[in-house]
Amino acid sequence: MLQSKKVVSRGRNKQGGSASRILTAPVLAVAGWLTMILPSMAVTASYSNDYRVCAARLLSVGVTAQAASQGCATALRPRDLASCVVKIERQTQIAAADALSSCGQARRPNDLASCVVGISQNTQEAINPAVLTYCGRSLLPVTYAQCVVGLRSEIEELTPAQALDTCIDASDSVSGISSSTPPSRLPGGLNPTFDTTPVPTQPSVPVQPNIPTQPSVPVQPGTN
Repeated sequence: MLQSKKVVSRGRNKQGGSASRILTAPVLAVAGWLTMILPSMAVTASYSNDYRVCAARLLSVGVTAQAASQGCATALRPRDLASCVVKIERQTQIAAADALSSCGQARRPNDLASCVVGISQNTQEAINPAVLTYCGRSLLPVTYAQCVVGLRSEIEELTPAQALDTCIDASDSVSGISSSTPPSRLPGGLNPTFDTTPVPTQPSVPVQPNIPTQPSVPVQPGTN
């Protein structure tokens, strides 16, 4: 009698355990699905999204919604693009819409902004439109700005426009990208020279043909 009760209780325990496992499996599956979806929703809605930060900062300085969307969508580094535009707009007299185009074309937007701001403050905003173009042309915008500011700090008669041209010409010469320099010429006005005098060749000597020799006839003894 006791053995039969034990068997019945064991059977009930097994049924209860299997039922609990069956109910637990869907719950775990749903929990795992929610765990996968919730982080992506949080990233989309937070300010860790570079494109959202870019659009928000551009709109804050007066860039139109269409220009901000196009600029942020095409930028390789949306945060850097927005930082470049905001820095130029707040520290110079250049409009954000004008800065957006140059910042979008720059390989290093933050360096471009430092170049524009540094030169604009040194020249008392006298050549704002030109600064964007010159800083955008330079491969090393920060170094270019140091050249302009440094020369004007010591040479009083050097106008801002002259400083811009002098430093950009030097930058093109050093980088070797000046379009006016033929590729066959060397920097510094040095041209390679080549000796075009032909090298004399030895006259060819005709080869004599091989003439077969006559076989020697043995001399008979006793004959003169």
